[in-house]
Amino acid sequence: MADKVVVRQPGEGDAFWMLGGLYEVKAASDETNGALTVMHMTIPAGMGPPLHTHAGGEYVYVLEGTMRLHIGDDTVDGGPGSFFYIPEGTWETYEPTSTVRVLFFYSPGGIDKFFAEVGERAPARELPPPSEAPPDLERLVAAGSRYGLEFRPPV
Repeated sequence: MADKVVVRQPGEGDAFWMLGGLYEVKAASDETNGALTVMHMTIPAGMGPPLHTHAGGEYVYVLEGTMRLHIGDDTVDGGPGSFFYIPEGTWETYEPTSTVRVLFFYSPGGIDKFFAEVGERAPARELPPPSEAPPDLERLVAAGSRYGLEFRPPV
């Protein structure tokens, strides 16, 4: 039921391996009447997504580590305690400059379903082993279009 309090203890909720990182669902869109998705991500240095936009707003709060965000025409660095709001339709990407732990809030919700579709269910709450294969960008682009994401894969 969507009209209830959501409580997640450490290690609870769905978790996925994706793009070299661990993506943990803290609040799924089905639990918030579609209003919000909250993700806790642990991402190693250099492992960010392709340039993309969201159908809604994105809120980023850095818990630990450092990252560089490319938001529109701006590049900004963030460390523990840094907060960023990225409006709907803004082209953006990020690159961790160290292993980073970040809370991402997406409004409206729904992106958790994208991560479930393209990610691999994490058998453990740890970073995945390094992949020798490049990310399947065609799969990301195709799935993204179903969840309000648009990607500009690198050329």
